[in-house]
Amino acid sequence: MTLQTQLVLRALLEDPAKERYGLELCEVAGLPSGTIYPILARLEQVGWVDSTWEDPAVHEEAGRPRRRFYRITKDGAERARDALARAYRARKQPLPGWAARPAADGGVS
Repeated sequence: MTLQTQLVLRALLEDPAKERYGLELCEVAGLPSGTIYPILARLEQVGWVDSTWEDPAVHEEAGRPRRRFYRITKDGAERARDALARAYRARKQPLPGWAARPAADGGVS
């Protein structure tokens, strides 16, 4: 799982019941829209995320483009937590051949 996908999942898991629109997720995850939207599309395809379009009357009254809201599903939240935990554990394991070597001054390099 990519770091970007992990950031999107963490943003959605901050409040699993809350619907968030794409640009809001960009701000929370710290990623550009060109990265966020393909990730959301993939998560929706596998059933981890649901999306709904904003009521047209709301965006017309606000004078802005219509928003698409995303929310993590119950099953998606469970799977995301498991996947994030696995990704975290994998990061904690040293890579093969990357063992710490003693430095010339007695420290570790």
